Amino acid sequence: MWYAITGIDHANSLDKRRATRPRHVARLRELLDAGRLLLAGPFPAIDAEDPGPAGFSGSLIIAEFDDLEAAQTWARADPYKAAGVYREVTVRPFRQTLP
Repeated sequence: MWYAITGIDHANSLDKRRATRPRHVARLRELLDAGRLLLAGPFPAIDAEDPGPAGFSGSLIIAEFDDLEAAQTWARADPYKAAGVYREVTVRPFRQTLP
């Protein structure tokens, strides 16, 4: 089943986000290579493609896991969570309707 994982950033965490990004993206690539990643990306803190120093307010990942517990376990191990980028992470079942 698909699960939507939403991470909400701590304020002023852009430097931590930049430093941790390679490890975060490596985990996403593992899901992608396994055919289990629908989409992933950050929420710019301002209405701009490149928010510059304003940074990001969080991230959305939609990926396939066996069950909610597996998705939660994966989300808790995210490098952004361990590095203090995310202040909150939620995991919810997701049902794709379109496309």
